[in-house]
Amino acid sequence: MKSLLVPVLFCLLLLSSCNSSKDIIYLQDIPLEQNLATIKSSEIAIMPRDMVSIVVSSKDPLLAALFNLPRVTYQTGTAQFNEGSNNQILGYTVDAKGYIDFPVLGTIQVEGLTRKQLSVMIKERLIADDLLRDPVVTVDFMNLKISMLGEVNSPGKYSIDRDQINILEAISMAGDLTIYGKRDRVFVMREKDGGRITYKMDLRSSGIFSSPAYYLQQNDIVYVEPNNVRAGQSTVNDNNVKSVSLWMSVISLAATLSVLIFK
Repeated sequence: MKSLLVPVLFCLLLLSSCNSSKDIIYLQDIPLEQNLATIKSSEIAIMPRDMVSIVVSSKDPLLAALFNLPRVTYQTGTAQFNEGSNNQILGYTVDAKGYIDFPVLGTIQVEGLTRKQLSVMIKERLIADDLLRDPVVTVDFMNLKISMLGEVNSPGKYSIDRDQINILEAISMAGDLTIYGKRDRVFVMREKDGGRITYKMDLRSSGIFSSPAYYLQQNDIVYVEPNNVRAGQSTVNDNNVKSVSLWMSVISLAATLSVLIFK
């Protein structure tokens, strides 16, 4: 009996360790040294409440200045407008109907356009209306953000500095998941067609590469659900009770093993 007890306990501990690792390892089924199909990435489209900067350049800088918002220098409690300086560029805020008011050209619908599409459209309008012969139009987003909530090491709101960012990059920005985060219950909540749609992702599976939420969009909310251990710590009383219960179980198990081994 004594000779079988130690191997049995060792096997139980080993199985427990294997089960725990399967809960936290990412991309467990990913094939090595093989091409893996991923969902086709797409550029972020402009949405209402987005802020974009639009800068028009030309060989005639004075003429191009007519189509640019003034640059501004911020001081305590004041804002000084400064033509031709290298200070902060003012942006266009897209209204609820998807329009901006652009100098000279007037009201332009921009919702649903990518940065490149908007740039081409303004350039073509300037040339067609004989306003500029050689315009160069640069469009950039100014307020793209995602929110990381739940069991990540650094929850909060993060700025997106490019048109493409995937869920793994976003998790990296937030300092990875905590040990209490459920890798198979990561949710991405997204504004779409006037509503909100939620996607569920399992980071343990390579299936995330084909998820519509693999590439994040502006204003996405990523939420990582806590596991049962973290949920049990939600209240002080529950935590204290479980802590006492845990130590009582450990002491009881140790006493039982001592009797079996040294009997």
